Amino acid sequence: MKESLGSRLFDAGNVTLLSVAGLLALFPLYYVFVVSFTDPSEYILKQGLVLFPHHWTLSAYKYLLSTRTFMNATGVSVFLATVGTVLSLIVTSALAYGLSRKRLLGRRVIMLLILITILFNPGIIPHYMLIRNLGLIDSIWALILPALASGWNVILMKSFFDNIPVELEESAAIDGCYDIGIFVRIVLPLSLPSLAAFGLFYAVAYWNTFFNAVLFINDNTKWPLQLVLNNMLINSSTSAGGSAAAEMMAEQTIPTETLKMAAVVIAITPIVLVYPFLQKHFAKGVMLGSVKG
Repeated sequence: MKESLGSRLFDAGNVTLLSVAGLLALFPLYYVFVVSFTDPSEYILKQGLVLFPHHWTLSAYKYLLSTRTFMNATGVSVFLATVGTVLSLIVTSALAYGLSRKRLLGRRVIMLLILITILFNPGIIPHYMLIRNLGLIDSIWALILPALASGWNVILMKSFFDNIPVELEESAAIDGCYDIGIFVRIVLPLSLPSLAAFGLFYAVAYWNTFFNAVLFINDNTKWPLQLVLNNMLINSSTSAGGSAAAEMMAEQTIPTETLKMAAVVIAITPIVLVYPFLQKHFAKGVMLGSVKG
């Protein structure tokens, strides 16, 4: 059927509007990327307005990667994103699998407790007092243990495990497989879409750890990348964070703005690189529990 003139004009208007909105959304990312690779002399000459640089350089990246503060922060963030994600997936999947099986004693009580954690937030002060009483202040584990499992993620993963046929487990049990073996050898391989989806959620959350670091980490050698980046962008010389950022950017001839842009690019690159490898499973994982029957 031939489309009417009004329909074609409407489609053209939609395409134009969405294209403009997309360009406006991508422009800040483009500008950050371009400035981070711009030669310092060209950046200074153009007074910061660089859209199409003539001279590209890695000087900002080389300098950042040579500083102890930035490398320590990167190492902390990598540790959080890897170890934290693995531990969170283990705890979340094990808890969700147990709750999905009706033979678990106290199943309803545990579900109620998980729902309470979703509905009610105790606040910052009780959270801080708990971490302090556990002796985790200035410990990397203070950024991992409180975030090991999300109640919402547990419920969503439980809905996925509910759809796994019980007959598969019964067959494995007849062959002499124990509960842990059933979970590791049968359930987890069938749960790759959910593990990929929640693994990406947890990895992004750990990589972007900021607020908990502000609360619990006083030693700037244990700061994650996002906290160091925040202090670089704010560049507050009156705070301890500002002094750490000033120390990192001292004795260099590269413009401060170029260093900031390079730090932003480094901070967002790992997640951008990981997502394409998980996209296949991620598309299935985000549909957890949306279709029944």
